[in-house]
Amino acid sequence: MKIAVIGSGSWGTAVSSLLAAKGFDVWLWSWRKEESDTLARERENKAYLPGVMLQDNIVCSGDMGACVQGAELIVLATPSHAVRSIANTLAQHIRRGQVVLNIAKGLEPDTQKRLSEVIRDEIPGVRLAVMSGPSHAEEVGRGMATANVVASEDGEIPLFIQDVFMCPFFRVYTSDDLLGVELGGAIKNVIALAAGVAVGLGCGDNTSAALMTRGIAEIARLGVAMGAQAETFAGLTGIGDLIVTCMSRHSRNRRAGILIGQGKTLKEATKEVHMVVEGVNACAAAYKLAKKYNVTMPITACTHRVLFEGLPAKDAIGELMGRAKRAERERDVLDGAV
Repeated sequence: MKIAVIGSGSWGTAVSSLLAAKGFDVWLWSWRKEESDTLARERENKAYLPGVMLQDNIVCSGDMGACVQGAELIVLATPSHAVRSIANTLAQHIRRGQVVLNIAKGLEPDTQKRLSEVIRDEIPGVRLAVMSGPSHAEEVGRGMATANVVASEDGEIPLFIQDVFMCPFFRVYTSDDLLGVELGGAIKNVIALAAGVAVGLGCGDNTSAALMTRGIAEIARLGVAMGAQAETFAGLTGIGDLIVTCMSRHSRNRRAGILIGQGKTLKEATKEVHMVVEGVNACAAAYKLAKKYNVTMPITACTHRVLFEGLPAKDAIGELMGRAKRAERERDVLDGAV
């Protein structure tokens, strides 16, 4: 089977290595020819995934048409802000019956659309699935045990992708909750930014645990209000991805948050991280979605004020801790409670 991986960042490179190890013919596309030529020559992505060597059955190319032609599966591994433009270009090459799997996580800030909606805008009628979960490229590329979940509105596609990706170190579950899987994967980055800010301010594990616990509650509140299944957020794309993104040294969102907590501006922090910080755009979109669906999301709102409205990070902690008293109840997720 030929598989095209569109996007040669850390995640695209790691997935290419995983699929090549299973014996598939993998074509890895880079948007810059210089980058694809370097990957083809050095067989290592030194910029984004150093130490992971590319197998011989990975073809590195800057020609999207050649990569996609004859591929049974097309994996989109581009940053969320590039998904619309890449999907628009992909529409010129995709053929009937080809399956597109999006593994990027995010929301489009201007439209607040999920990435599957963005892809369908550009490629009407596409056979589409998404995969999400706690999966840092640095670990997947090195064969460390990882579990993800794949979701689609087409019941056959998750089973197909499950078979393609499953291996001794990568376990895949299936779901029919496309909306919930996407929201969990996108908005956990916002909470990870907040958790990073708290670390940068000198807060401890208690603070991180509180932010994660109340963070998953507000993600689930929004998800349920939009029509997702509440139980999805207790799974890999919810609490699982939230834990790893808030706590791991590999997390770009956590690193950016730490720098902001230490006094760096958003621009300075994202520049220092060197890679895309998905939580920034996700925060802008989630903040608007919360207003649209009349859902209370205090951590998201405070993070938005820190990122975009000039609220000092230390004051955000005070605002969250000083909110009105209330009981903690499981039904908070469903009734929109704070």
